[in-house]
Amino acid sequence: MSTRWYPIYQRGNPQLRVFLPNFWMKLIRPEHEQPPNVVQFACSMEMTKHDVKNYLEKIYNLPVVDVRTRIAMGKTKRDLIMGYISKHEDTKLAYVTLPKETKFEFPNLFPAEAKQKTEDDKKSLDEAKKNHKMYLEKNKHRPGTPGWFTI
Repeated sequence: MSTRWYPIYQRGNPQLRVFLPNFWMKLIRPEHEQPPNVVQFACSMEMTKHDVKNYLEKIYNLPVVDVRTRIAMGKTKRDLIMGYISKHEDTKLAYVTLPKETKFEFPNLFPAEAKQKTEDDKKSLDEAKKNHKMYLEKNKHRPGTPGWFTI
């Protein structure tokens, strides 16, 4: 199922043509808690449940029990100055159920980076608290004075 145009005939044998589908699938982290054998994908709008099942079984050799799909509406946003409305694209989400004995965990790709980020966030929060206490201590005898009017 492809909308690409391929040459019908080329000189010589064998006829080397590769037919590629216009389908794509992306593994996404679920927003809500799901059973361990359910995996969530974002896929192209043209894919049906049968296409998703065949795609995963034939290309990735995954045993698929059931496929449920839904279309998630894209967010709309109104520009406050010009007044026009813009909308993000709709996406199709596929919830793939694997056999009961199969367990899927979303991979943690950057474990060290996440740990470092939390430490950095904690340091910056502690520093901000310390600076705020110093500011309050310095201005406790001058209530009602704006923050930009300091010595």
